[in-house]
Amino acid sequence: MRYLTAGESHGPQLTTIIEGLPSQLPITAELINKELKRRQGGHGRGRRMQIETDTVEILSGVRHGTTLGAPVALVVTNDDWKHWTKIMGAEPLAEDVNPEEIKRQISRPRPGHADLVGGMKYGHRDLRNVLERSSARETTVRVAVGAVAKALLAELGISIVSHVTEIGGVIANPESTAGKSVAEIRAIIEEDACYCADAEASLKMVEAIDEAKKAGDSIGGVVEVIVEGLPAGIGSYVHYDRKLDAKLAAAMLSINAFKGVEFGLGFEMAHRKGSEVHDEIIWSEEDGYTRSSNRLGGLEGGMTTGMPIVVRGVMKPIPTLYKPLQSVDIETKEPFKASVERSDSCAVPAASVVAEHVIAWEIANAVMEHFHSDQLPQLKEQLAAHKQYTKEF
Repeated sequence: MRYLTAGESHGPQLTTIIEGLPSQLPITAELINKELKRRQGGHGRGRRMQIETDTVEILSGVRHGTTLGAPVALVVTNDDWKHWTKIMGAEPLAEDVNPEEIKRQISRPRPGHADLVGGMKYGHRDLRNVLERSSARETTVRVAVGAVAKALLAELGISIVSHVTEIGGVIANPESTAGKSVAEIRAIIEEDACYCADAEASLKMVEAIDEAKKAGDSIGGVVEVIVEGLPAGIGSYVHYDRKLDAKLAAAMLSINAFKGVEFGLGFEMAHRKGSEVHDEIIWSEEDGYTRSSNRLGGLEGGMTTGMPIVVRGVMKPIPTLYKPLQSVDIETKEPFKASVERSDSCAVPAASVVAEHVIAWEIANAVMEHFHSDQLPQLKEQLAAHKQYTKEF
């Protein structure tokens, strides 16, 4: 499977075309809109989340609620476009219009953003040409894509959830999710302001976010994604670019502001002995091959082990601050304090939703690569046969 996205932050719409979905997969706009709403939630979001509510329109590839096997086109309209038509319009400017008279041109790059380097790369003197596409607004349509992937995974008995484990130095107790299923974790975090499973830690996270906002600053954190129901053997060890953990890591780091990723025990493995890291293999007639622990996060040699996949990503504090950092005007070369385009004091809860959906896409894509089925019923049969095979191996 593959997809492309198009659109700018303040353009008329965000668009994606998904290719390679099996036929007969149930898909509705309502299902996707539920996930888009989650992305706009979470304590610490900025004003734009109140300006417009993201909803999707399915333009092709779905008929009467199910996929056809043809490309699926999705569109999310930007309601605020009416205020940006002259600034972001696609048509050439009239001859009597001076481009410099159009508001919102930007010559002052913000530290931590793509502004300056993007301007250098594409030769833009108006840095709005960079920030409009590099904006995290693009993740809206990637959540829509991931929602479709999650629908496919659900049909195959594979479930996924994300939750926040840390914000601004406040760390959730790992016991808050220990022994809980994906469904149980989701029931907890969907009622929480920070999408955190530890209620006590969540209250402290809210305080930390509010303190950062009051100080004109921002804070980052860590999100965790858990995937249950995958059989062993998805992915491959034979080529570097077919290793599933490599693909999942790339997906996590493709999210705006994400700077680190780990699986299972992650970086803690550096402080442990081998006997405290690797997962012992056990077998039973009822379950087949399993592990006595899941310290490696459900992946060995670039392949799934059959244990839950556990992957975490770290998000840096958002660089657009109401307490601006120093930069340099590219026209005058004079120093200045960076301007504010818009700002969330913390977007970690929302980013956890994005993480869930980009990981869902990579998992769904790996499943489709493994089984190569064009029809959902056949895909289910192949997956069931594979599970039985690995159990009896």
